[in-house]
Order: sequence, then structure tokens, then C-alpha cells
Amino acid sequence: MQYLKLRSSGPFVSYLQELLGKSGYQIPATGYFGNLTDAAVRDFQRKNGLVVDGEVGVKTWTLLVDKTRPAQTLADKFLSEQDLKDFAQKHQLELPAVKAVNEVESSGKGFLIDGKPKILFEGHIFWKQLQERGFNPNLISNPSNSDVLYSRWTKSHYIGGPREYDRLEKAASLLPDPKVREAALASASWGSYQIMGFHAKKLGYASVQEFVDQMYIHERNQLEAFGRYITVFGCIQHLKAKNWSKFAHCYNGPAYAQNKYDIKLENAYRKHLNHS
Repeated sequence: MQYLKLRSSGPFVSYLQELLGKSGYQIPATGYFGNLTDAAVRDFQRKNGLVVDGEVGVKTWTLLVDKTRPAQTLADKFLSEQDLKDFAQKHQLELPAVKAVNEVESSGKGFLIDGKPKILFEGHIFWKQLQERGFNPNLISNPSNSDVLYSRWTKSHYIGGPREYDRLEKAASLLPDPKVREAALASASWGSYQIMGFHAKKLGYASVQEFVDQMYIHERNQLEAFGRYITVFGCIQHLKAKNWSKFAHCYNGPAYAQNKYDIKLENAYRKHLNHS
């Protein structure tokens, strides 16, 4: 495990926050080790007889994992080397290129420690999905549900980790109509590659529910959805050509350069090429 402390960031911090959440600490899984996470770590250390320093090293990791006991079947859902080889062969791609994309574009892991696929719920998409199904969001929207239903994008309501499912369920329960639940499922991004549910039918799934069911099975199924996505939306041609800027633009949108996705992809490709 990676050593973490105040102001650390990245997927290991998200995992730490998941474990702390399962231990009863109500902190958002933001991937940033801020003051709330620091306070939770110190409290956990204090209650478990550890040195209270707010630093997450071997001892704190060991006790956190032991006491929370992540889903025992979780390891059975992880991608293997053979999965990536099969994907590369199926789509006629170089394995180092596939590994580069998997490293940069995946969210580190496709499942939470409770075994559910990783999600992020988007309230502005929910607004649009309700409209597409004949509902008027203005008649449903009120202060009590403003964290799951809003007309413009904002990240202010993100909670991260397992608590995103609380937002999803809240949205799905706004009205006792199966179309509302479908709209809610369509408004979350799912799995390692965070593919939006509303793409389900474009990607060849019979329904949004079938897509979601597939996301629960294995990271291999999430990789399959990713393969369908880059094929349907034309990103795969740029991946075959190893044109990283065009691939990043296709997959991440015009703001890709702000996060240096193209540079990260090229660097990851060169690294994996050297080890192939």
C-alpha cells in the first residue's frame, strides 16, 4: 500500500476513504487527503492503539483492511493480463497501447470494497433523462432533492465512493415510476472506464438495466463496454494509430489537454512498450 498523509491525492486516497467510510466515518471519497480525512485517520489511530500522527503507513493500512474486511470475492472481479491480451487481439491493437489506456483511462479499479461497481451520479444528466422520458423536472425539483436533480453541471454535490449509491437511489425514488429509475441508472457513469448509462443502447445493450447488470459482473465486462464505446464513437482508429491527442479528445472531450491525458497516455505506452 502507498504511504499517505495530509494533502496526498490519487486512487489510494479514494480507497482509504472507502475503508474509513466502512468504519463509520462520514467523509466523501474525493481522492484528496484533506482535513476531514486527516481527522478520521487520527481518530481511527487513537481508537485502535496506534501512534496518532495522521499518517497512513503499514500499521494503519493493516488494521483498516483487517477491520473492514473488503468483499472477499472482489479479487475474482479484477482484470488479468490475459483479459488485456484478449482485448488487444479482438480489436487488433498493440498490447502496450491497451495497457496504456487501461492505466490512464480506468479509474484504478472498477469496484468498491462492497463489491458494487464504481459510479458517479450526474444530476444534470438526470434532468435531461427525465425530460427524454416525458417528465417535467421543474415540477419535481425542490430544495430537498437539489443534490440529485439540477439543470446545469456542478461537481458540488459529488460525494464519491459508496455514498454515490445513496444519491442514485434517492434520484430513482423521486417518483414511483420505473421510467424514473431507468433515468437515474442512465445518469450515472459506471465501472473502471466510467461509461455513462445513457449510452447503453448505442453500445448494443438491450436496455440500461442490462448494461448496469453487466457492470456488476467483472472488470472484464467493463472492459467490453469500453471496447464497444471506442468502436461506436470512432476513438479506436486513433488508438490504432497511437495518435494520443486525437484519442484523448475523442474519449475525454475537448478539455483533455487540461489534464494532460494525451501526454499521460504516450508516457504510459512507452513504459509498457519497454517492458513488452
